[in-house]
Amino acid sequence: MAAGEIPQRLVASYATGFGEEGRAWIAELPSLAADMLDHWQLRRDGAVRSGQASLVLPVLRPDGTRAVLKLQLPREETAAALIGLRTWNGEGTVRLLDHDPASGSMLLERLDGARTLASIDDDDVAMGILAGLHARLVAVPAPQGLRGLGEVAAAMLEQAPRAVAQLTDPADRHLLRGWASAVAELADDPGDRLLHWDLHYDNVLAAQRESWLAIDPEPLAGDPGFDLWPALDSRWDDVVVAQGEPLRVVRRRFDLLTEALGLDRARAAGWTLGRLLQNALWDIEDGETRLAPSAVVMAEALGNHR
Repeated sequence: MAAGEIPQRLVASYATGFGEEGRAWIAELPSLAADMLDHWQLRRDGAVRSGQASLVLPVLRPDGTRAVLKLQLPREETAAALIGLRTWNGEGTVRLLDHDPASGSMLLERLDGARTLASIDDDDVAMGILAGLHARLVAVPAPQGLRGLGEVAAAMLEQAPRAVAQLTDPADRHLLRGWASAVAELADDPGDRLLHWDLHYDNVLAAQRESWLAIDPEPLAGDPGFDLWPALDSRWDDVVVAQGEPLRVVRRRFDLLTEALGLDRARAAGWTLGRLLQNALWDIEDGETRLAPSAVVMAEALGNHR
């Protein structure tokens, strides 16, 4: 792979997110790709693709099986993804065919990267498919070795008071305190399910083995209610805002998800507010002084469930 094939958005993402370490990893990426192609005796079979944190090469295995080679900087999230993919073993997710522990490289079954769940126009149909996959994923107990929601919740509660002080609008400060209170009420029972943590429309691809399969997990051990926000937020501008009734759309999605997953609605709403808190803390750390408008709408939509 030539250096010129590396997508610029991946180069920029690594420079911004990882600094000198990221730039060094990008510089070595062509060599890493060549090494992994040779290691697994793979042949290139299509154009390079990338996300924010990984580069993906379509390949053919020695027996002609179509696969993808996924390359990313080894870090905690990469190790967690490997644990999750091995545990699910292709049940509702892309199948892990092999991996290289030293580099974090993965060999995965090939799905249709050009067709995500966002391609389905009917939002109820798309959300129903996602909810069905989600229910299968969280039915699995979390294995050892994953970060737990209890640890995440404790860190959020510690950070919240300082974050509140950074917000310029009193209404935003009131909301953030309320989200922290919701987490505090639930923190003693963080759950033990295997969570995907990033299951939205663009992380569900069309496949041959099944119609649709989830990709790119960031596994966490915890309550499935903490896993709903990415689905609720899917295609926010194109669907939720465009329909002109965001509260109704969010509530409809929440109903579909909680029914499919068999969740207590009050707990699921509380943990979703926890996810809004987590996102807000990240935004404030990056310099934001107001809450995201979508988060305010979502909190209002879920208010009746608590």
